[in-house]
Amino acid sequence: MTEPEVVPLDLLDRATIRKRSRNVAIAALIVAAAMGGIVGLVGGPLGFAITAGVVALPLLALAYVESRKTCWMQGTMVSVRAAGTRRVELKQATRLDLFVTDMRGARTVNLLVGGPPKNKAISISLAMYAGTGGRELGVYPLRRLADALASTGDTRALVLSELVVAQLKSEARGDGAPDRPLYRLASLAPQGRMAQRLHPDAVARFVTALD
Repeated sequence: MTEPEVVPLDLLDRATIRKRSRNVAIAALIVAAAMGGIVGLVGGPLGFAITAGVVALPLLALAYVESRKTCWMQGTMVSVRAAGTRRVELKQATRLDLFVTDMRGARTVNLLVGGPPKNKAISISLAMYAGTGGRELGVYPLRRLADALASTGDTRALVLSELVVAQLKSEARGDGAPDRPLYRLASLAPQGRMAQRLHPDAVARFVTALD
């Protein structure tokens, strides 16, 4: 029997992810050296080494994990690899939510799925916008994600599938980013919160009102 196709679901390319991880590592070393220097004034070289290590190691571990992070879908199974690998079967998902994160002027629309086989949660970044432009998950991954959501028969998943299809139709028409559903949905989220969940009823009403 042929295995289902593996569909990458990474919003950012590997070069961008590696650059971000490298920046985190560099920042970690700078902060660790600064903190170690302050403590070293009192505690000497040993105080410097201990403080620098305590500050740097968790941040360097975070940079390493981020550099490895990748997300993909096979059939209706969504997986993400970072320090380990988490998997969620869409057909059995107990959680399907849209989140908008607002960091450094960029808003990211994320699909959070959670449930069996191990009751883990996975965040899939669908689009990231800053100003009137941004980056969106590719047409093919979005199409396959919409199909997978629709195949579950779950009402929440069907609404999200319709949202993704509307996004694809908008892109096919050549609409600019501000006119696309995911951009408009991200703009509706209140400002001043780093991460916020969009209520399913509000998302359903938004999707129903789309052309």
